[in-house]
Amino acid sequence: MRKRTVIGAGLLALVLAGGAAGTANAAAAPVHHWGPVQSKAGHGGYAKADVWLSDFDSERFVVSGTLYDRDRQSGHCAYVRARFHYVSGGTGWSQVRYTCSAKGAAFKLSSDGEVDRVDVRVCLVSYRTNAIFRCHTDAIKASTVAGWPQ
Repeated sequence: MRKRTVIGAGLLALVLAGGAAGTANAAAAPVHHWGPVQSKAGHGGYAKADVWLSDFDSERFVVSGTLYDRDRQSGHCAYVRARFHYVSGGTGWSQVRYTCSAKGAAFKLSSDGEVDRVDVRVCLVSYRTNAIFRCHTDAIKASTVAGWPQ
């Protein structure tokens, strides 16, 4: 009987430690609402992303939000990608996220280090040929969002 109490207390400590780690990971949670980034419109429609940003001073910068396919053609989908400009120098691209749903799909793009600028690129992509077109890029700098309320 006493062993179960000790094991239960150890399990409780493990759960509490996991909860504390989850709180630490929330530091990269989105705090700035950048707003919509929309591709150029074509004859069939456009792609749109509602973009949220984490703090630029965080070790791992995160661009997140919802991506919408507003193109009427069934072969076209919405595409979002981020290019990170690192404080230490150099750039890097995030993985591509896309959706063919007009209702939207959540996305989360993260950097490999501290950044001072991010370029959020939203495009249409042909599902059949993987051709990317009608792109629009918003260049977002740390100085631009420095004074924004959280």
